[in-house]
Amino acid sequence: MEKSRHGAFVYAQKVLKHSLFLFLLINLLSISPDISASTTLLEQKYTLNLSFKDARLEQVLDAIMKQSGVKIAYSSDELQKDRVVSVDIQTSDILTALRSVLGDGYSFKQIEDYIAIARKETSDSSDVINNTVIDDRIWTIQGQVLENSEPPYPLPGVNILIKGTSLGTISDGNGYFTIKAKRGDILDRNGRQLAGEGTASSVGIVPGRMENREDTIKKLAEYLGIGADEIEDKLKAGWVKADSFVPVATIPKIQEVDLLTVNPDKTVLEEKEKQDTLLKIPGIMLSDVKVRTYYLKEAASHLVGYVQAVTAEDLQEHKGEGYRTNSVIGKTGLETLYEKELKGTDGCEICIVDANGNKKSVIAYEPRKDGEDIHTTIDGDLQSTLYEQFKEDRGCSVALNPYTGEVLALVSTPSYDNNDFVRGMDNSQWSALNENEDRPLYNRFRQTWCPGSTFKPVIAAIGLKVGAFTANDDFGNEGLAWQKDSSWGDYTVTTLHDYEPVILKNALIYSDNIYFAKAALKIGADQLMQSLNQIGFNQELPFDIKMSESQYSNMDKIETEIQLADSGYGQGQILVNPLHLASIYTAFLNDGNMIKPYLHADGGSTSSEIWIKDAFSPQIVSEVMEGLEGVVNNPEGTGYGACREDIRLAGKTGTAELKATKEDTSGTEIGWFTVFTTDRDTKNPILLISMVENVKDIGGSGYVVEKDKAILDEYLGNE
Repeated sequence: MEKSRHGAFVYAQKVLKHSLFLFLLINLLSISPDISASTTLLEQKYTLNLSFKDARLEQVLDAIMKQSGVKIAYSSDELQKDRVVSVDIQTSDILTALRSVLGDGYSFKQIEDYIAIARKETSDSSDVINNTVIDDRIWTIQGQVLENSEPPYPLPGVNILIKGTSLGTISDGNGYFTIKAKRGDILDRNGRQLAGEGTASSVGIVPGRMENREDTIKKLAEYLGIGADEIEDKLKAGWVKADSFVPVATIPKIQEVDLLTVNPDKTVLEEKEKQDTLLKIPGIMLSDVKVRTYYLKEAASHLVGYVQAVTAEDLQEHKGEGYRTNSVIGKTGLETLYEKELKGTDGCEICIVDANGNKKSVIAYEPRKDGEDIHTTIDGDLQSTLYEQFKEDRGCSVALNPYTGEVLALVSTPSYDNNDFVRGMDNSQWSALNENEDRPLYNRFRQTWCPGSTFKPVIAAIGLKVGAFTANDDFGNEGLAWQKDSSWGDYTVTTLHDYEPVILKNALIYSDNIYFAKAALKIGADQLMQSLNQIGFNQELPFDIKMSESQYSNMDKIETEIQLADSGYGQGQILVNPLHLASIYTAFLNDGNMIKPYLHADGGSTSSEIWIKDAFSPQIVSEVMEGLEGVVNNPEGTGYGACREDIRLAGKTGTAELKATKEDTSGTEIGWFTVFTTDRDTKNPILLISMVENVKDIGGSGYVVEKDKAILDEYLGNE
């Protein structure tokens, strides 16, 4: 009899073992915990070995599932073979979970505090297994029937042994290992990393090496800008021992190459000095850690974006997509735009391990699938050059190849270091970013702005297209101020230069507001609105990143004659997104076809795609281009400061006034410069648009021209 019972027991254990492996394999991506480099115990899997005397096993398991919502894998065959079975439950707090599962009818007695187990970790770069010792707990929970307890909880005669382990049931000879997928890199057009794996420094404390605990914690807290209580909480974690390295924060790693330059960055030198001072304090250590790194930092933060640890909301929103409690997810920029491609899929391994956690044989294996690298059209050097020129200004710049639509740069200034969001910021850093009146977190290249005189070529092309006037029509010299008639009251349109003849070419060169106010009136509100809609106004720009839609009115139409006149020179209620404006300008280099801008380099192809065909005729393009070339190459032109002898450029300056009334003297001015190479055979063709929010007392649009000239000198070189 005893032998028969023993045989049934062994048989049940075998059935159970195979069924558990099958259960784990089927559910490996949804029920298993993460194995990462962190020693923090988050959600873990616990194996419950249950034995029963008087209660039916089915009743107990059903009760647990109903009460906790946790699904338990078992079959009726297993239950009939013996009165012992193992089940898995996943939770971050086993005692609380069991109180919820079993009810108040059970008392909980902890019989052993800690045991050391082997925890498996797989690096992102290889399948090599490393051993790390961490702490875990064993509890025995004894079932007791209390007076006045209500059935079906608790169930009488139930004894439960719980063994918690991050690896599943190691003691039973099987282990579960997550093989982390590598997140894809974001690369520029030359293969340079914009985002990828890098190295930072983890600063922390080894408790047993501290000589003065209070002083050590205080100094580290001051350096990190956090409260001492935050560090104390980390040191009190259950897994911490005297010789444990307790990570407190992630900080920039000071590279030797940065210190060996001719003129080391002052910030780097200051940080190096602080870290050296910290390391002299017994108990404080630095350790290298692999982190997502953004190599252009402030120069591309609004474009590239950043990742952060998933939140509970992220896990709920992306349920079933392979995210775990220690996953990261793209929050802004290209990191979120291409999250699906960049993320990859974790692999896993279920294997037999010995008592020390060493792998003996693999039962099931699912390879990881690394995330895709995203190749962009961005020129990292140009992106950095633009940022350095404008980093102190509130503004933005866009650059593209006008013949292919490849976007070469998207810059917003001032900016922030997106690496800070990965390493973590203290409250003072976060407050400084949010309270800065220059709004460094604000992405300006995605917004719409009053374009000022950069809009005049658009009005010129529309007027010629609808036949409102010809390029050689002389609008007459009105002096420096003009109004249509007395119905305008005191309102006048003003301009800065007196010239003759007042024809299109000269009006562009001298940037004549009066000419283009008259041009808009000749076109008419209905024709102007219709024509603007035909070139992308009030519609989404077909581009990887969502941009604000350009508009010609705050309402649904241009409502007054004065508003129409002001619209002619880029004022009124005209608002244009810089990348949309750049796309309109591509028509002046492509026989009137507007080229679609793009950012994701698909297979290295640089072929162009027309967004709006025949926006203007080749004849119209020729007539407008005559004026745009004069803006830069005629000594009287407002963009003459960017003129080059080796490469012919064309473009248009602009100064948009932002003020409450015509008489308001406290308003600001937006400065613009749109400039581009005119020869398709230029080695590095470029169309560059830069905008600075307040140029009122620093030279107007001339301030932007000067900076763009320096950028073009570096980008174009000497051809």
